[in-house]
Amino acid sequence: GVEVNSVKSGDFGTTFEGFVNAPLGENIAARAVGWYRRDGGYIDNILASRTYPSSGITQSNAALVEKDYNDVETYGGRIALGIDLDDNWTVTPSLMGQVQKSGGSFAQERNGDGSTPGKYKTRQFNPEGSDDKWFNAGLTIEGKLGNWDLTYAGGYLRRTTKVDSDYSDYAFFYDALAGYGAYFTDNSGALVNPNQYIQGIDRYKKYFSEFRISSPSENRLRLIAGLFWQRQEHNIEQNYIIDNIADAITVTGTDSNIWLTKQLRIDRDIAGFGELAFDITEKLTATGGIRVYKYKNSLEGFFGFSAGYSSRTGEAACLNTDGTTRRQNPAGTPVPILVPGSPCTNVDKTTSDTDFIHKLNLTYKIDDDKLIYATWSRGFRPGGINRRGTLPPYGADQLDNYELGWKTSFGRFRWNGALYQLDWDGIQLSFLGANGLTEIRNAGKARIRGVETDINYRTGGLTLSAGASYNDSEIRRDFCGSAFIACDPLANPVLAPAGSRLPVTPKFKGNAVARYEMPVFDDWNGHIQLAASHVGGRTSDLRTAEKAIKGPLKAYTTIDFSLGAKNDTWSAELFATNLFNSSGVINTGVQCLETVCGTGVTASTPTGGVFYDTVIRPRIIGVKFARKF
Repeated sequence: GVEVNSVKSGDFGTTFEGFVNAPLGENIAARAVGWYRRDGGYIDNILASRTYPSSGITQSNAALVEKDYNDVETYGGRIALGIDLDDNWTVTPSLMGQVQKSGGSFAQERNGDGSTPGKYKTRQFNPEGSDDKWFNAGLTIEGKLGNWDLTYAGGYLRRTTKVDSDYSDYAFFYDALAGYGAYFTDNSGALVNPNQYIQGIDRYKKYFSEFRISSPSENRLRLIAGLFWQRQEHNIEQNYIIDNIADAITVTGTDSNIWLTKQLRIDRDIAGFGELAFDITEKLTATGGIRVYKYKNSLEGFFGFSAGYSSRTGEAACLNTDGTTRRQNPAGTPVPILVPGSPCTNVDKTTSDTDFIHKLNLTYKIDDDKLIYATWSRGFRPGGINRRGTLPPYGADQLDNYELGWKTSFGRFRWNGALYQLDWDGIQLSFLGANGLTEIRNAGKARIRGVETDINYRTGGLTLSAGASYNDSEIRRDFCGSAFIACDPLANPVLAPAGSRLPVTPKFKGNAVARYEMPVFDDWNGHIQLAASHVGGRTSDLRTAEKAIKGPLKAYTTIDFSLGAKNDTWSAELFATNLFNSSGVINTGVQCLETVCGTGVTASTPTGGVFYDTVIRPRIIGVKFARKF
């Protein structure tokens, strides 16, 4: 298959993909898949300059000005073997890998006063982009012991992501508002350009195994049971760089870092699960399930400034220096450097928990085409350690789901739906904190009440389908500055009162598709399709003050169109996505605290802060061709 497309206000894109299925013997076959894709950019980095107040140094981005600079190139492949050991046992090993290289950023810029440099425009002063490489090896074994089904699935993932990010807003606004630029000098004491940028490397490893056994599906009483194990490693390196700063304020072991994050996060999960289903009558079935789990998550390593720049954060707060006994833990024993590449260790924390979740369900089958059901189920996310190690760990959050639903078919017409309430306890929310580091906090309780439904109608060659959901979501308890002490107007003020709406969640979402298929020519079948999608308005933040600074996220609607034909050998399609070029905003953010980078009104910054609105892709018009052999 091949695709060529053009992005409105942007560049061209292409896709090449193919697969082959081939027998390698009587009981073994292979499937190989390969793909290459280039997504054309549509964000322009335009000419700009800024003058840092403390030093009077002017910085220009002239060398980085580029049209359509957020292009993405992706290529990869997958190969899998299907091996029938005998009539009952099958082994499926697979190997998959991908490389993705992207340039620029995917957000358009907006000033604090609401003005913009233009649609799909930004003003960045440092290189931006990412290089993401990964591979995954997997193995599935399926078979039978008697008339019981057994399945094993396991895998191993390696991933490395290199990211370059602009961080000059942080440098500029802290200089404009608080004169921070005066602290950045070279070895001679002269002020240097406080411009800051980030070079990050994230290295991931993941191992997992799952074993499950299930009884015959025709039995009145049915069982599924199994064990799960997983270990995930995330080696985090983030270099916050200001070029040419003095050795005294450079993090030890780096070239010109004002800040270094070098940490290793390990998440460990084990679980046992089981589910019983019993046909009470021919029409009524009860199902009960339980999952007992234990997680243990740890974070160790270093974060912060050099001792010459800060007497409180970073090297000055280390448990040790270069693996020696200069700093000791409370027991009096030396603490080694736990993460190679860090100057010392100032975070070594672990959090763990053991608990269970459940599922209860009743299903009543009215007839072969209609059923209703009721479900009470519980889910959770493990807790963890904040990357700013001085913060407390965040705990697991838990979601209880109460749901009534139906699945029905009336000849050509199908209608499914559900009414539900979600009670969310200890909800994990992330915010930008000091030094621009993300903080994860448990935000008390929340409740979501909603309904979702989808319909489908088919007659002749015409298919009509639509889906919609409505969600009323709010927190049920005041969200305060600290989750560990009582709310207090002075010591622990309320950041969001009870009743505040959960952020980035639309009340209404909907979609509709109309498709007509008809014969064309001798052995060709054609189609024409129109699809619409709507996302309602959303709030940008839970916290009252930050929500007011960032502003709301407005509703948007997109229309897609396609026209095509195919036979047993060939297929061709003309398509357009986001046909009317809607400029919907998915999310918005700033480079540092909203009260700094989002307001920042001074004599030198009359437009206030700088926001980055991540937008949906503009209109894309393209053609696809495919050939089967």
